[in-house]
Amino acid sequence: MAKVVVVYHSGYGHTQRMAQAVAQGADAELLAIDAEGNLPEGGWDTLNAADAIIFGTPTYMGNVSWQFKKFADASSKAWFTQGWKDKIAAGFTNSASTNGDKHVTLSTLFTLAMQHGMIWVSQGLMPSNQKSAQRNDINYLGSYSGAIAQSPSDAGAQDMFAGDLETARLFGQRVADVSAKFKG
Repeated sequence: MAKVVVVYHSGYGHTQRMAQAVAQGADAELLAIDAEGNLPEGGWDTLNAADAIIFGTPTYMGNVSWQFKKFADASSKAWFTQGWKDKIAAGFTNSASTNGDKHVTLSTLFTLAMQHGMIWVSQGLMPSNQKSAQRNDINYLGSYSGAIAQSPSDAGAQDMFAGDLETARLFGQRVADVSAKFKG
């Protein structure tokens, strides 16, 4: 079994709830980036020991949160030694708008993984794009490059769409499955 870690920043709890769903699907360890952009004690060691790292961040102003960016910049120590090379990588994000430029955030996460020489895992789910589709369907927002969710700005984390959370769980499961194939 591959060791999967979900490293994420959450400003208001929505991305944390999404991270929990991803971690549930991947049977992964959660590693939160704090409000100052720092990992907890031993966090870097946890990431270095992982077979797969799933990155998560809210989309703020069309990109990752500054806290996640601080973490990404600090990962340059692992980059310098190529410590994450050939690890499995994936990413997810959440924003208040249906689009909200989430693809830019996923592209930033993808670029971070590529700079580290990691192997990116896609969403792997068909979108719910038929006329009969409902908002709580799996992959209703239609992402291929990573898991995405939409949470209205006036709704708490407890009000997130069930379909988005199930999409996140299935995404985590896919990352774990792919990681196991590479490990085994």
